[in-house]
Amino acid sequence: MPSFKIDLSTAIVFVATAPEPKMANKKTGERAVDRDTGAGLSTVGLLVSDEGEGNLYQVTIPETGVPEDLMPGTPVKVVGLKARDWENTFNGEKRHGIAFRAVAVTPAV
Repeated sequence: MPSFKIDLSTAIVFVATAPEPKMANKKTGERAVDRDTGAGLSTVGLLVSDEGEGNLYQVTIPETGVPEDLMPGTPVKVVGLKARDWENTFNGEKRHGIAFRAVAVTPAV
């Protein structure tokens, strides 16, 4: 499925929620990993403000791209943000949405 780059060059981005491990299976505690590198994945809530509009996105990032001291309220730069639509069927019910993925987040200077 194709993904699309998101341009944040004019946006202001803040951490809304601290990074949490992304789980592949919550029942077993199995952590989701990057298919290419094997790095554990984390989810970070980011508040993106641009052109008078603010949105909250849950972004998946490899743990290698997430600083340890990332706290809510921290202004950040996002590296390689992409969006991809998804659809699946769970218990006979179709679900769909947009997944956000980035290479890294770094504190804004």
